[in-house]
Parts: sequence; C-alpha cells; structure tokens
Amino acid sequence: MLLVHQHQIASSLMCGLITRYVDHKPTKMTKKSSFSPVTTISNVKAYDFSPSKSYHEVFITARENFTQEISFRSKDKDISLAKTLLYISAEDEAFMAYNREMNAHSFQTERNDTNVLSDSQDWDCIEAMPMAGKKIDDWLLELDSIAKEVKAELISRDIGCHLVEVLEAVNKVLFESIGFRRSLVVDSKCSYLHSVLCSKYGSAILLSIIYIEICQRLNLTIVGSRVGEDFLIWPKTGNPEELFKVNSGHSLFGIVNGRCVEDPKSMAFDLTCNSLPGLEIATNRDIIGIYLANLIRLHWKRASRMNHGLMLTSPLRPVHDDNEKWSKINGSSMPLLRPQDLRLAIMASERLLILQPHNWALRRDHGMMLYYSRDYGKAVQELSICMAFAPEEEAEVLEPFVEKLHLLQLESSWKSRGHIGQLMVP
Repeated sequence: MLLVHQHQIASSLMCGLITRYVDHKPTKMTKKSSFSPVTTISNVKAYDFSPSKSYHEVFITARENFTQEISFRSKDKDISLAKTLLYISAEDEAFMAYNREMNAHSFQTERNDTNVLSDSQDWDCIEAMPMAGKKIDDWLLELDSIAKEVKAELISRDIGCHLVEVLEAVNKVLFESIGFRRSLVVDSKCSYLHSVLCSKYGSAILLSIIYIEICQRLNLTIVGSRVGEDFLIWPKTGNPEELFKVNSGHSLFGIVNGRCVEDPKSMAFDLTCNSLPGLEIATNRDIIGIYLANLIRLHWKRASRMNHGLMLTSPLRPVHDDNEKWSKINGSSMPLLRPQDLRLAIMASERLLILQPHNWALRRDHGMMLYYSRDYGKAVQELSICMAFAPEEEAEVLEPFVEKLHLLQLESSWKSRGHIGQLMVP
C-alpha cells in the first residue's frame, strides 16, 4: 500500500491543521504556505518574463487581509462583508492583470516587435490598486454615498425612522433611483462586488450583501438565511407581518429578495411571517462562505465549458469500462480545461478552506481541482487530508484514486528528471 491508514493520516496532520486554522492568533500567509497565492504566479509564469512586483504584493496582501478579516479571533459581527469581498476582488483582479501582461509579453515576443507595450502599472500597495477605475477605499465610499442618498430620501419625505418607511426608501434608492438589477445569467461581471457597484447588475447574493451593507450604515440590522437555492434577507424585527403585507402588488419581503418569494417553483414561495422566525440565521462567515461557493461553481463551470457534464468527482467513479470517457487517470486522458478559470476556482476554494478547514467535501473538491490542474503532489496531499475527515465509505472511494494519483506523481517526477521508461515501484 502506498498510503498509510486514514487514522494515521489524521494523527500526523491534525496538529498542523489545528495550529494553522484554529489558533486564535491570525496566521500570516507566507511564500511557503500551501495556500499562498504566490504559488499561483509561479504556476503560470512564462520563461524570461519579469512582471511588475506589484502583482506579487497585491496577491500576498489581499490574501493576508482576507485571512485576518475572517480570522477566528474576530467577532463575527465585526467582520466587514464589503472589505472581505473587495480583498477577494483585488486578488483575482491582480491574477487576471498578471495574465494579461504575460499575454502581451508573449505577443510581443512572437512578433519580435519592441513597439508592443504592456499596460502594466506599479502600485505602492493593495489600497492603490485600481479595480474598474476605483480603489478599495473608493468602493467603500460608494456604499457610504448610497446610504447618504437613502438618508436624503427620508429627509425629503419628512418622515421618521419607522422600519417600513426606511425599507421603502432603501428600495427606492437601490432599485429605482440607482437601478440595481438581479442578473439571471451569472457570470464573472456580476460576481464581484466592485463590478456590481459599477454596472448595477449582479447576482442575488451580491445584491443581498449590498443591501445588508447599506442598511448597516443606517443602523438597521438585516439578517439572512439560505432557503433552497436562494439566500433571503429581511430586517431583524419583532413584527414580521408588516414585511408580508402586499402594497402595489408586491410585499416588502418580495421586493428585497428579488421577488423569488413570488415564484411557485422556489422553496421561498411557501414562507410566511410565522415560518420566518424559524429559519436559521446566517453569520457573516456563512454569507462569505456562500459567496465563495458560488464563485467556485462559476469558475469551474467556465473552466469546463468545453466538457459538458464534467464534474469534479467524475474521476472517482468506479472503473468498469476502459472506454469510459473519464476512467483513465493519466495525463493523456485529462480533459481540456480553461487554465485561468480553473486557477480562479482553485483560489476561491483556498479561501473557503481557510474559512471551513474541516469541511471534508470541500477539501475533496479542492484536491480534485488540483488534479485537473496537473498539480499531482498537492492533489495527493489534499485528498489524503480529506480521507482523514471523510466518512469511512467516502474514504474508501478516495483511497484507490489517491494511490493511482500518487503513482502518477512519482512517474511525472521520474520523467522530469530525465529518466526514460516506466517507473517501477517495488
């Protein structure tokens, strides 16, 4: 057997995991960390290509700031959803900007044209990095500005601060004056906070987060809960009946939640003022986790666009037919995936694992993404850790795959050292 028993794996890895994820002291991300975004740059770095050091700086700082913001030392209520999501945006934007500069360099090299210049810029720090023309602090000020518009709306009406009146003012500013709309087709343009604030067009979870952030600036507490495929939000109130009263054909609860509560196909359709208090309220960490899970799905879907129906766990299916499309575990049978989107999915998965280190299913999916990216060493490591936490029946499914993957890793290492022929394992 190439693998030790899963309990031996657990005993050897648990100490490191607990120290890394549960210590009350915030963990600094370093170049040696398996989750360090610096490794992302080294994975895509082209020969004789020296990009701006700003990308490295943004990568490191964005991940450090994300980690510190959601640190287990912090009280959940102190976590800023807006800042956390903007750090995610900054890291991904830096990665994509790096790729654009690398492509420009390759184009210049192919043409042997010294007149082709990249659009790289140097930034002193992450706070100076522009995203859609604005810096992180500018996007936070954008949220402040929207909240001020709501206050101005309330003053113009010459009304007090009754809950329903405040919600109506928020709805009018967000959905009428500014024109925020829910995107029916989720893509990268509506899946990052700065992009949604710029285009006013976003996914349901991001519109919910914007709503929460605006109301927080108005000293109004908004809570939320996952209901089926939807994430619903509502004000913390002892009188939920007023949220369900229908005015002009719609209830406040329906307007706030994109009218999904009026769709008979949605699980939210059956909610009433009586069932609302029974829902499990999501913490800020839960909301960030839901957002990151959506981001993983988005980028995986884009990465596997040319392989319709390909799932992360497809290679784990029992092999009974040698002609099965995904049955062989080797480099030649690997489906063609879009590398940038696959790497963005891995980066989102890394962040979610910082948030949920003991989620065995998430760690399995992360390991499978590393397998698809041909990073076999890290894939074996992550899947072995997963086996330590997974239910016994799931570990039994993973074990033969990890054994074969370990052999593939050894063979790749053998060939990379210039050896010829098949590696023989005694």
